[in-house]
Amino acid sequence: MGSKNKKKVDIERIKKATKEILLAIGEDVEREGLKKTPQRVANMYVELLAGMREDCEQHLQSVFSEDYDEIVLLRDIPFYSICEHHLMPFIGTAHIAYLPEGVVLGVSKLARIVDCFARRLQTQERLTGQIANFIMNNLKPRGVAVVLEASHSCMTIRGIKKPGSTMVTSALRGIFMRDPKSRSEIISLMHKGNK
Repeated sequence: MGSKNKKKVDIERIKKATKEILLAIGEDVEREGLKKTPQRVANMYVELLAGMREDCEQHLQSVFSEDYDEIVLLRDIPFYSICEHHLMPFIGTAHIAYLPEGVVLGVSKLARIVDCFARRLQTQERLTGQIANFIMNNLKPRGVAVVLEASHSCMTIRGIKKPGSTMVTSALRGIFMRDPKSRSEIISLMHKGNK
């Protein structure tokens, strides 16, 4: 389940499009503050959407055999992504848990998997499911739980303008989906210490 789009970013095309947007809103593209803006915007998109050209499977190189059958949980992983509807950022934290079945993944790799999928044009719902499915399909654990909490700038600074609102999405797989006791335990652990 690697990236589907390995095309190189067309920097010149982004620069031209940015210049057109600036002209369309009535700006002077030769003004000192805007002369380098098209290049800056192109560089920004290369960076923010790097996951579109990244193969997430590279982060599975740190899988270790381990006789451990209790929950592995990494909470409060910061992430940012770009909402595909308005091309505006949403920023939040991810919480990932899995119940190993003979193998564990290096802890930093969980954060790298979040980044790999987040640095694409996304919806929060899809992002949550992609992370859960990737871990479930590749580690083959007994269960996976992913919860994302994020603030969407397309809602906080435009449109309805509701700063402070947080969207929460979850994706449960395996035992965390089937067993109510396991589901309750993992959700409680994920939110322990949070407000």
